Amino acid sequence: MSTNKSFSTETSERYSRALFEVLKESKELEASEQNIRYFQTILMDNSEISNFIKDPTQSKTQQNIVINFVSRELGFSKNLNNFLLLLVQKRRIFFVKKIFDSFLKLCSKKRGEIKASLTSSKELSETEIDEISKDLSKTLGSTIKFDYKFDKKLIGGLKLQLGSFMIDTSIKNKLKKFEQILLEN
Repeated sequence: MSTNKSFSTETSERYSRALFEVLKESKELEASEQNIRYFQTILMDNSEISNFIKDPTQSKTQQNIVINFVSRELGFSKNLNNFLLLLVQKRRIFFVKKIFDSFLKLCSKKRGEIKASLTSSKELSETEIDEISKDLSKTLGSTIKFDYKFDKKLIGGLKLQLGSFMIDTSIKNKLKKFEQILLEN
């Protein structure tokens, strides 16, 4: 596994760790985590704000005005607002999504949660997903949070990815293995 990280990934991780430590020390971690999730939703849903933040041609003054407005409207703490202003000042605001993604991973890790990807061939209910999560959490001794996707191309079965560990019980995968065996003979 390569340990080479891109500049943006390394930078984002450094900033997210700094934010995490400041918010933890000031006991604002939980509230700020909710604010950050909401802010990310806004960035995904509102291309105007997202494009404005990512645009390097915007002046720092204009970006500060927008950040202060958004922070005030969303009820961000002074520390979170100042962090965003620092990103503007250092011309790193276009990394905000990566920084916040990394920050949210740190929050999940602190709670002992493990992120996993679950893909199924049939639509699973919330109850079924929760049951799979509970069973797997009990087995692994950690809380598992799924990124769930429904994929009708799988034909049947499930795909579960937990870090580098992958379980693929899909019929599509089994057919691919049979095809490989037939081609080798």
